[in-house]
Amino acid sequence: MAEQELRDRHGKLLGKIKTLSNGKLEVRDAHSVMKGTFDPKTDQTRDARGVLVGKGNLLAALITLP
Repeated sequence: MAEQELRDRHGKLLGKIKTLSNGKLEVRDAHSVMKGTFDPKTDQTRDARGVLVGKGNLLAALITLP
């Protein structure tokens, strides 16, 4: 399972995107709170409650800045 870190311009960790064994991507904030998932098979991003956010990989947009 691959993992990509999301950092601000100062190097502060904002969150991580992880590839799950089923092929979906999951984003968690810097406190490890799950913010949403992206399913490449359906090309849909959903928030942590399962509500459709939009088409395409919008995971980075689910990370809110402090």
